[in-house]
Amino acid sequence: MEVRLSISPVIHSTWLEALKDEFDKPYFLQLKQYLIEERKGHIVYPPGKLIFSAFNHTPFSRVEVVILGQDPYHGAGQANGLCFSVSDGVPLPPSLANIFKEIKEDMGYTYEGKGWQGNLERWADQGVLLLNAILTVRAGEPGSHRNCGWETFTDSVIRHLSKEKEGLVFLLWGKYAQAKEPLIDASRHQILKAAHPSPFSAYNGFFGCKHFSKTNEILKAQGKKEIDWR
Repeated sequence: MEVRLSISPVIHSTWLEALKDEFDKPYFLQLKQYLIEERKGHIVYPPGKLIFSAFNHTPFSRVEVVILGQDPYHGAGQANGLCFSVSDGVPLPPSLANIFKEIKEDMGYTYEGKGWQGNLERWADQGVLLLNAILTVRAGEPGSHRNCGWETFTDSVIRHLSKEKEGLVFLLWGKYAQAKEPLIDASRHQILKAAHPSPFSAYNGFFGCKHFSKTNEILKAQGKKEIDWR
């Protein structure tokens, strides 16, 4: 069930319950006003209805794996509210192409038909929360919405997951994601770390990390359903 908030796009009712105190805090109200002003003079991605897609595809009650990204893609038609994911029909960005290369090597998958599509809703619907630390961006300006309030919100998301759930697998790729490690209770959850899948760093520890098979091994050991990473 999705609930429409007066100060946000549609968000799943389980997240509304988990984060209900956040939406009335001053920083979130300021964030809303900031985005209203931004849209008067700039194109902002993703579209408003997709900002909270990660939460709507992966309800709080169904989260099993968390992948942390930084901010949305800033090209036209790319961002769809899920970190590393792109909308249907959009060419694969380099980092996502490298993620698929590692999955193929790790899991032994092969391409079928025209190859893999970059829309990762299929992962999100299986319980993989694809969470960017910053949920919006100006067109053509990566990192442009840093420090406007999103980090406070998504840090709270990570804390809630760490406190209220148990046995999650957190995949932290690169220094930015790994800086969130102190928010996670390592005695309750599994944390897997590697280099970022960007072409600038993938050969420094992302390729060969085998995070996808390791995640499935952890889930299987807990009696949970494994993720189909194709």
